[in-house]
Amino acid sequence: MLRNNWSSSRLARVGVFGLLTVTTAVIFTTDAADARRYRRHYAHHRVQREASESSSPKFASIIVDGNSGAVLQSNNPDGLRHPASLTKIMTLYLLFERLESGKMKLDTELPVSQHAADQDPTKLNLRAGQTIRVEDAIKGLVTRSANDAAVVIAEAIGGDEDDFAAMMTRKARALGMSKTVYRNANGLPNDEQVTTARDQATLGRAIQERFPRYYRYFSTTSFSWRGEQIRNHNHLLGSVEGVDGIKTGYTRASGFNLVTSMRRGNRHLIGVVLGGRSGGSRDAIMRNLLAENLEKGATTHTVAAVTERNSADAGSEVADASETPARPTAPVQVAAAPAPEAVAPRPASRLSALANATAAMPPVQAKPEAKPTESKIEPAPLTNGVIASQPLALIPGSSEPMKPVRVKTVQVKAGAVKVASATPTQVAPQVTNTISARSDIAETSGAVVARADVINKPEPARTEVARTELPQQPAGFGTGNGVLGVLPAATAAAPAPAPAARLASADPAPQPIQMSATTKPVITHSGWIVQVGALESESEAQQRIEAARSSARGLLSKADPFTEPVVARDNRKLYRARFAGLERDEAEAVCRTLKRADISCMTVRN
Repeated sequence: MLRNNWSSSRLARVGVFGLLTVTTAVIFTTDAADARRYRRHYAHHRVQREASESSSPKFASIIVDGNSGAVLQSNNPDGLRHPASLTKIMTLYLLFERLESGKMKLDTELPVSQHAADQDPTKLNLRAGQTIRVEDAIKGLVTRSANDAAVVIAEAIGGDEDDFAAMMTRKARALGMSKTVYRNANGLPNDEQVTTARDQATLGRAIQERFPRYYRYFSTTSFSWRGEQIRNHNHLLGSVEGVDGIKTGYTRASGFNLVTSMRRGNRHLIGVVLGGRSGGSRDAIMRNLLAENLEKGATTHTVAAVTERNSADAGSEVADASETPARPTAPVQVAAAPAPEAVAPRPASRLSALANATAAMPPVQAKPEAKPTESKIEPAPLTNGVIASQPLALIPGSSEPMKPVRVKTVQVKAGAVKVASATPTQVAPQVTNTISARSDIAETSGAVVARADVINKPEPARTEVARTELPQQPAGFGTGNGVLGVLPAATAAAPAPAPAARLASADPAPQPIQMSATTKPVITHSGWIVQVGALESESEAQQRIEAARSSARGLLSKADPFTEPVVARDNRKLYRARFAGLERDEAEAVCRTLKRADISCMTVRN
């Protein structure tokens, strides 16, 4: 009896346990199925949403590999779009140039004009008559995208916003941004202000490569301004691993724009999304584009840095833009919504507006022809691998032949005379020995060599060299810097009678003339050149050379360091800090190392 009861209870327990197991399995299976259905529905909805975004007439995107330069994915990358606040990337690019050259400092106070204070709607609420530090203006642009601070920067650099916008467009051409036109410094609506996704990717690369020290401001997540904490509009910062910047933008005409840089492991991607329907969808599209293309990215850096072309080439491209129509498949796209700022699509009129915009650019001034008495060399812009190529003839140490200058040969009669200098501080070059009388004497570029017929007279043993007085010459005649020194003919006074000449040596053999102390021999530097800065003084240039040498950890041990004086466009004298004698791959390796040490660097082919 007891055995039967125990068996019955045991069977009951097994039955209950089995029922619970089956129930649990059913519940989990149902939940998993619901989750799969939800994921499929969400994925389908996301694909539909992204497809809808892609079909928008304002939408464009591109993903560029920062290591190889290859385009990994794109959607209408050359279609003309409005940049909105992406404009401020170029505004900061020009400001970073001033900081790097020493023309401005982070604590420089910039004045606020009434025009800057009147900018709306996003701003730091600056008032006319106030000032703002450069560093605060940078952070205001990066986080709040402050329109008033952008105009303050523009007026401090260009004088007024229109001139600054012309500078921005010329810089865009120099960087290869062939379809971008700027009309203001902050990106507020302007029908003529246009760009492309490809151009913005180029700018995103260039500003990182040239200004690694200042580019870090784009990773600022928050900014304290007058007791207010301002957060960055770029919500991918801190939410997507590896994202280090750079800028968002929005107007009704442009839609929601974003330029992003992501470094993860050894890979580096630059992404651009233009014309998103909302900030959230724009960010979601960028996340997906980065995730889909990350594994396609190269793991080693092989692409050459974005190169600035010289001003003449850039100016010609600005002029050519007015004659070359844009691609038919990429008209300027604007919003069709009934918003006040929206404009209906008008491809023909928009292209003509772009043509008028580019044609209105001020012409680039031609460089004046070099004079025999002065040689001004335009300094190459300082970049982190972003440079302007220069002809070999403009680089000191080149093999450009000297140009002969016609000089006047004066016959000297016997007799010692005095040299009357027009200025008491100038002294005629000392003659160390006699020059034999010849029918003609070789001329050198800018050097004045006087021919003297020495008349021997029966006087005892030693005679002295006669210093001759030259007749009055035209102003500036024979004042070039030659290899034998400078003897300014214009400073000599009229001849006067003098006693008999004396010879310094009885040996008639010709001897060299002593070189002027102010003339230095031209030194030729071989190989590729690495430039690490252009400083206000030679001592600062030497300090930069030492800092670069210590940071490069032996890569510059065999390089030839030197400083080189140049005259900037504003007539300031600067000293380039350079290393020569490198191979191309060595020079690029040096620059990569120096950039990681926050030292600006560029390579120049000698």
